[in-house]
Amino acid sequence: MLQGLTFDFLKRLAKGISQQFGNNCEVVVHDLSNNFTESSIVIIENGHVTSRKAGDGPSLVVLEALHGDHSKLKDHLNYLTKTRDGKILKSSTIYIRDEKNDVVGIFSINYDITGLLMIENSLKPLIATEPDTKEPERIAQNVNDLLDELIEQSVQLVGKPVALMNKDDKIKAIQFLNNTGAFLITKSGDKVSKYFGISKYTLYSYIDAK
Repeated sequence: MLQGLTFDFLKRLAKGISQQFGNNCEVVVHDLSNNFTESSIVIIENGHVTSRKAGDGPSLVVLEALHGDHSKLKDHLNYLTKTRDGKILKSSTIYIRDEKNDVVGIFSINYDITGLLMIENSLKPLIATEPDTKEPERIAQNVNDLLDELIEQSVQLVGKPVALMNKDDKIKAIQFLNNTGAFLITKSGDKVSKYFGISKYTLYSYIDAK
């Protein structure tokens, strides 16, 4: 667990940033030092922005950090995310590393720009910029929401509903889930197996399929 001076500094930094930018600015610290837990959030300021609190579970970026090669992870700054209730956030993700360069935590800033976007939309006829067509990433409120979101993305990737999927389609969807770290979530295998109408044995064979 993040301890001592590091934890104290991150707690003071989170509070300072949140107060500097006001109630629309959420600051979150995820502790990854014990690998995956379903209560990765150890520090949060202005949690009302995403309806989360200390002790809540991981986001997609946390799963990516745990599942991926730490040496290839790079800080992700100034990108769009979306909450379950439709708020649009401007987010930044900064990886916290130990002396061995392993990722032991994540420092995230999520600024609610929903109101500002409404103002921007009223000014669009007066400004000459190209629209950003990239869909914002959704911030899950809990691990169940996160798994549902990843399953939805896997279906979108295949491009057809489960009822019309053949074996190859299901392999593609399940390997996507594996690559995003979905199976790090407790009991995710049961839910995914049931969703795709396959056995746990078949699920594991699809994960290993080449």
